[in-house]
Amino acid sequence: MFPTWVAWPTPAAGIVATILSMLLAGVVTADVLLKKSDVRGALGWIAAAWLSPVAGAILYYMFGINRVTRRALRLGRIDGREATHTGPPLALGASPHICTLAEVGRRITEGPLIGGNRLSILKGGDQAYPAMLKAIAEAQHSLAMTSYIFRDDPAGLEFADALIAAVRRGVETRVLLDSVGIGYFFPRIFYKLKAGGVTVDRFLHTWMPWRMPFLNMRNHRKLLVADGKIAFMGGMNIGREYSRKLADGDYVDDIHFLIEGPVVRSVMKAFARDWTFTTEETLDQPIWWPDLEPLGRVPARGLRSGPDADIYKLEILLGAALSLAKKRIRIVTPYFLPDQRLEFAIAQASIRGVQVDIVIPEHCDYMFLDWAMLANLRFLRRIQANIYMAPLPFDHSKLATMDGEWALIGSSNWDARSFRLNFEYDLECYDPGFTAALDAIIDDKIAGARKVSFNELMLRPIPLRLRDAAARLLTPYL
Repeated sequence: MFPTWVAWPTPAAGIVATILSMLLAGVVTADVLLKKSDVRGALGWIAAAWLSPVAGAILYYMFGINRVTRRALRLGRIDGREATHTGPPLALGASPHICTLAEVGRRITEGPLIGGNRLSILKGGDQAYPAMLKAIAEAQHSLAMTSYIFRDDPAGLEFADALIAAVRRGVETRVLLDSVGIGYFFPRIFYKLKAGGVTVDRFLHTWMPWRMPFLNMRNHRKLLVADGKIAFMGGMNIGREYSRKLADGDYVDDIHFLIEGPVVRSVMKAFARDWTFTTEETLDQPIWWPDLEPLGRVPARGLRSGPDADIYKLEILLGAALSLAKKRIRIVTPYFLPDQRLEFAIAQASIRGVQVDIVIPEHCDYMFLDWAMLANLRFLRRIQANIYMAPLPFDHSKLATMDGEWALIGSSNWDARSFRLNFEYDLECYDPGFTAALDAIIDDKIAGARKVSFNELMLRPIPLRLRDAAARLLTPYL
């Protein structure tokens, strides 16, 4: 178990060390066997534990254990609050296969499809930020906000000042920020909010090394709820790079959404559960849960996903959409690193004659992710899918549509981190008009992109292909 060149003070010490290393490897093996569902991942951890017991056990402790167990305490009242008003009785007038997908969503989420919603598309920070700041400024009773990245820059400071002003005029305000996303050690924006009187906390933050799940798990949700009546959600963080006006150089292209109607309660529920988990405060007062009247025609349903009781929900829904598609499935994502199961579902759809359009950035914000995606695309060369690379600015949008009747919007990327490690929030929408608006946006993205040539990928120099393939091995944690 230890290298032969290790010199132990006595033979007995070597025997004891060997026994302890075997016990350590055995403990890791038992934990893996009982808790890991993925066979390949389980074999990898077991091999690491036995080939290098100490280092393997440390790595497993840091990266392999899911430490997040949602507190059930007091969450039942939050669930009840959402259930008190779900809008008018809903009869989904859609194609049979779309109705089947709606039933899949109901079984996954254990929640109904909620009618009477109005969704507005906000393109870029130049549209989203003013609308969000207006909602904060006009809030009278409550504000709930969570963000993965919240920068200490002109955009972030404007939001911080607006939240502080809301507190000073008596609005109950709760802000939850991801500990990694804002800078783990000295997040100045966090301390500014705190000094300004905002009730703010950090998700999964700890100074104890043995309790640092931040290495794996992050709250990737971007939510804002004002007075419990209007909500903003999507994939847009708070930072100057998301605004063409404020960006110093290249900006990030993204889409956010304004939500009005009964489904706002689902957005609020996602925030409230995260807040209770982090702080043990239950947001069950009426100011957070007002009665909501129908304001539009879009049937929608919230989908929480994360490495807890909500794991695999997003993958199952996307797999069902790919399996049920009849004509066309469209995907826009900044990071396209699906596992083999979703790759297989994409292949099946294309073999059935479904048009599959996938739009990814030509250059994303991390070079090693570019490399990993290029390596991954080589394995899709036999699939009859149309893959497009969009030029700069970096496109951070996250959209999916199916057959002109179903759409998925939110914070999730098509990668292992979003599917297995991040806490995400998405909204599935069943409305041809809203889906057509998203398809028009996707058409514009495709018009400005170039189609991937798999021959070019295969003819790239071997050193580059080796580099890309090595980066691809890190996909479970990218």
